[in-house]
Amino acid sequence: MKVRAFEGDIRSSDTRVSAVMVFEGDTKTVSRLGRGVASRVRRILETLDFKGKEGQIERITLPGQRFEVVYLVGLGDRKKADPDTFRRSAGLLVKRLKKDKVERAVLVSPRVENPLVSQALAEGLILGSYSFDRYRSRKEESFEVKEVEVLGGVEEAVRKGTILAEAQNYVRDLVNEPGNVINPVTLAEEAQRLAGELGLECRIYDEKEIQEMGMLALWSVGKGSATPPRFIHLTYKPGGRPGDRIAVVGKGLTFDSGGLNIKPDSYMRTMKMDKSGACAVLGIMRVVATLKPNVEVHGIIGAAENMPSGSAYRPDDIIRAKNGKYIEIDNTDAEGRVTLADALSYACELKPSRIIDLATLTGACMVALGEYTAGLFTNDPEFGEEIKKIARRTGERVWELPMDDEQLRKKIKKGPADVVNSGGRYGGAITAAMFLEEFVEDGIKWVHLDIAGPAWAREDYGYHHKGGTGFGVRTCAEYILSLDGGR
Repeated sequence: MKVRAFEGDIRSSDTRVSAVMVFEGDTKTVSRLGRGVASRVRRILETLDFKGKEGQIERITLPGQRFEVVYLVGLGDRKKADPDTFRRSAGLLVKRLKKDKVERAVLVSPRVENPLVSQALAEGLILGSYSFDRYRSRKEESFEVKEVEVLGGVEEAVRKGTILAEAQNYVRDLVNEPGNVINPVTLAEEAQRLAGELGLECRIYDEKEIQEMGMLALWSVGKGSATPPRFIHLTYKPGGRPGDRIAVVGKGLTFDSGGLNIKPDSYMRTMKMDKSGACAVLGIMRVVATLKPNVEVHGIIGAAENMPSGSAYRPDDIIRAKNGKYIEIDNTDAEGRVTLADALSYACELKPSRIIDLATLTGACMVALGEYTAGLFTNDPEFGEEIKKIARRTGERVWELPMDDEQLRKKIKKGPADVVNSGGRYGGAITAAMFLEEFVEDGIKWVHLDIAGPAWAREDYGYHHKGGTGFGVRTCAEYILSLDGGR
């Protein structure tokens, strides 16, 4: 779907369908449709139970008028509105347009001149239009909205929102692909394809090189599968001298059976989504390569498939990670943090000022925060606050959890090795983050995002659709862009 800024008088638009966003109890925006249409709409509104509450959409037909169909979209209380209010409402609108088989429409918003609103509208429209139907043989059943014009929209903001949202939809596609399509090898091939398309540097390490580099943690998790692990390193370097260097690390479990500590069948379903962090890294690199900030960015992925077999790693195994620390395996289903141990160690060798990792790491984080909020953990409070500030703008909910409980930390230090890969049930998201911190060098700022909940939608809501969400792409990309003045 194409979203474009539309300048000039709305009456010069050649579309016959319009959509007007209104705040609760305030229909002033309707006047922007032109006197004749606006007066008809107001008369009809007197007979309807439309209050402008967020989530409300009313369809009005006006035979013979300039706009034959007008959609009224509620934004809710003006005092509570933020960019995500417009993003959510735009997502709901495009879902309705799709349902009603509307190909083109012009959108009117009360505050569209604000660049953040223009960007949010573009994002919401594109994210809301998403569908994953490549495995449906009857394609004629699907309908796509072709174009939405944003009246008075800021062109550059609409373009930026389009780039961010299309990258998120790209990630959704990857996450939704099943394990028989995306495995460590094909994920690496996709990274190479993306790098070739966008001019990124790309280095793929195979199973032999992974062992030679001392990445025995990643190797151990992946060696139980018939498909060998891969290590992926994408690099973006700006044209001039970079102002900063940052690494983004993603957990790339293309399928997680739990290994020898095998999951119950109901928990194994949807485990194709355990690669969400890795897929988000590819989406972030896509944004960076397109918008070209003056920041050196490294995208790092340890890709493996966690399977039970005669060659699988075992509980009680002790494994040496890339940074020389030894890991005792308590539970083979706590495998993501083991792969990230090597990925974080590798990232630190690049000497970035900051590292962000994204991982569908723990069910404990979902128990603590629910399905819609990521856990944020950091070794640098200022860095954590910067990410939280941007997340509030992008609508990707994060909540910081503490890292200062030394009694909890003892739980991952209790065995014969330097660290054990599970601290038990209680405080599981925190002890998992503490485990990761063991593989981050002193002096490097680090944020860990446990995206186990929001990476996968169990039902449609707002601009989300059931399945992979692409969570974290816009927040991390916006943060990188902010290091270059916001771009």
